[in-house]
Amino acid sequence: MTKIFLTHSPQTLENYYSQRALDQLRECATVKLNTTHRPLDVDELVEAAHGCQIIVSSRETAAPAHLFERLPDLVAFCRVAVDIRNVDVEAASAHGVLVTRATPGFDTSVSEWVVGVMIDLSRGLSRAAAGYWQGKIPEITMGRELRGSTLGIVGYGFIGKRLAVMARAFDMNVIVSDPFASDFEEGVRQASFDEVVSTSDYVVCLAPATPETVNLFGRAAFQAMQPHAFFINASRGELVDEQALVDALDQRIIAGCALDVGRAEDQMPTPEIAAHPKVIANPHIGGLTPQASEHQAMDTVRQVQALLAGNVPSGAVNLENSNRASRLFGLNSHLSPELSYE
Repeated sequence: MTKIFLTHSPQTLENYYSQRALDQLRECATVKLNTTHRPLDVDELVEAAHGCQIIVSSRETAAPAHLFERLPDLVAFCRVAVDIRNVDVEAASAHGVLVTRATPGFDTSVSEWVVGVMIDLSRGLSRAAAGYWQGKIPEITMGRELRGSTLGIVGYGFIGKRLAVMARAFDMNVIVSDPFASDFEEGVRQASFDEVVSTSDYVVCLAPATPETVNLFGRAAFQAMQPHAFFINASRGELVDEQALVDALDQRIIAGCALDVGRAEDQMPTPEIAAHPKVIANPHIGGLTPQASEHQAMDTVRQVQALLAGNVPSGAVNLENSNRASRLFGLNSHLSPELSYE
């Protein structure tokens, strides 16, 4: 019987791989679990996955070249996430190992998080609650409505489109900067990056992490923003020059920001910045809801089911080099429907 190693630690399993998905995975094959309370390093992963044909991997588990060199029985590496940047796909291909990834599934959860922090930033909710928790009477300050304000979205992909719909429901004006976008929702307008950062009341970073977008939000971008504007990052930490962000907050160039990501371990906000009084920070939980997590877990279940049935799984990224999967499972030429990663 096919053997699968699931890399999730018990806590990660609870948050990112539902019991329903695990039960269905066990119906397909023998499933071995990570019993430690942390991500495994490469040596530990090699030992744990020895003799397994499939690894179903959490986002933080790295798969460098020597992992594939040391697991001769490995046929497929299925990532329970969209992000495969810490998977050496070229090395996997060289050893004939199929790599797959999941679809996002967290467009609603992340978009709701963005709306929540926009309201929090505008009304000082966290600040007031923190004051009461410390036994103090918070200062009463004037709030702002979302209605009639301008939301600038940088990156109009899977999440950006969902966020735009929600923002329009709040009667916000929505402008978007994305050189690759062409299909816009009603009431959403394409604009240059300079226009988005200089005219928006809320600037939301949803651009993908690529070599071209590193430090996209640096000193020039923050200085172009309006003094009353808020910056929100729900993408990746490397898109923001953190020192430029701190300077913009300290010098009152912008009014505040909200971060769900940063340059700390596992894309967490940097603790020193998260502690800033003008920052609302969360530990990378924007997409952490049962619906979003189960969506990605079930993607991998369907991928495993397809493999065992001899079909090409959706989400395959190196199909043409998956020689081991072709030999073991006899993949036929019928492709499953394509998945969207926008």
